[in-house]
Amino acid sequence: MSDPGYVTEAARRVPVAGAADVVVAGGGPAGFAAAVWAARTGARTILIEGAGAVGGMATTGMMSHWTGATAGGFYDEILARSGAEIPGVWRSVIDTERLKGVMLEMLAEAGSAIRLHTLACAPVVEDGAVTGVIAESKSGREAFRASVVVDATGDADLAARAGVPFRKGRESDGAMQPMTIMFRVGGVDTDRAVFLAGFEDDHETPAGPLQALARKHLPHPAGHVLLYKSALPGIVTCNMTNATGVDGTNADDLTKAERICRSQMGPIVEFLRRFVPGYESCYLLEAGAVVGVRETRHIECEYALDERDILAARVFDDWVVTRAHFNFDVHHLAGAGLDPTGVQKAFPQERGYTIPYRCLVPRGMDGLLVAGRSIGGTHLAHSSFRVMPICANIGQAAGIAAALAAQRRVAPRRLPAADIQAVLRRHGVEP
Repeated sequence: MSDPGYVTEAARRVPVAGAADVVVAGGGPAGFAAAVWAARTGARTILIEGAGAVGGMATTGMMSHWTGATAGGFYDEILARSGAEIPGVWRSVIDTERLKGVMLEMLAEAGSAIRLHTLACAPVVEDGAVTGVIAESKSGREAFRASVVVDATGDADLAARAGVPFRKGRESDGAMQPMTIMFRVGGVDTDRAVFLAGFEDDHETPAGPLQALARKHLPHPAGHVLLYKSALPGIVTCNMTNATGVDGTNADDLTKAERICRSQMGPIVEFLRRFVPGYESCYLLEAGAVVGVRETRHIECEYALDERDILAARVFDDWVVTRAHFNFDVHHLAGAGLDPTGVQKAFPQERGYTIPYRCLVPRGMDGLLVAGRSIGGTHLAHSSFRVMPICANIGQAAGIAAALAAQRRVAPRRLPAADIQAVLRRHGVEP
């Protein structure tokens, strides 16, 4: 008698659709950077991405801008190729459609193969090492062989499914930062418009301070005002939807977050029309294609970066990311605004910090590196290094390391960090 709780699939042989020195799973800022730099370092590279574009939250997620004061590394090159060139607009403002094209151009120039509309869903593990990726697409279930795999899925899906230990969220209780769908409004009088870049920024109106008005009039857990200039006239990007208590590794929770955030957009637009100068005639123009997930798995790596490392601006001997700079950007885990543990304007560290190679190397599993927000680190440290400029530079380091390890036929953990540093230094990266 069959078990009603399960369906048994017939065993099948999965065809190998491609083989490379390096396969990168996930095409967000970290995965994009990893693929470009693996290819530039001479490795045959394949990038697998589930969406129809690369860039992740920078493109399909419609993020407003590259956040923080990180300098150097691949991030500078991305800005040079795609940054806003409009008077009065930050250079770090993202023109999402332009960026999609620029990223594809950069991958092609580097020589990386790309497979879009393809979900990297499982690792191939043989003799204690990851040797490839199983993917699903319109073409069916396929395998991609690799000497080294870079997990840049954001949630470290491949590392977790390979059996690498991890934890989720905050150390004390597993709570994770809330999710957001970015959206844009049109019809804004940008000469008069109010722009609020942080939770601690505010604007006094005849009805009262905007942040307090948002908490009073917007549906919980929405309730803060974050408004950013875009690269287009009359259009403003809003970072104001909010879904708390959801887990980005659970499809039901992702569905719930999509529903919650999209249900908040109408009330937010009405709030902007009623209370915010310059937005009296604004309208909902477009929204990101995916909900933005800030935090899920923290993979157990050879080292976990913590908040003390960041506050001390520590320079590690095995640094591979340098001049990273951002605050402790913890969105309130139970509501709107800044979490009590977060630190923005009062952040005391003005220098950049480094991230060691050990943070990219999962414990107990060869053939695998992690890149992006899922690297080894604490909940509070993660709130700083999770932002896209730092993730892009983490991806750069992962791509170089993966290429060198593949070329030398050594496990990534056996690769001297000094060899990665030598490549980085040739391209102007210094601690």
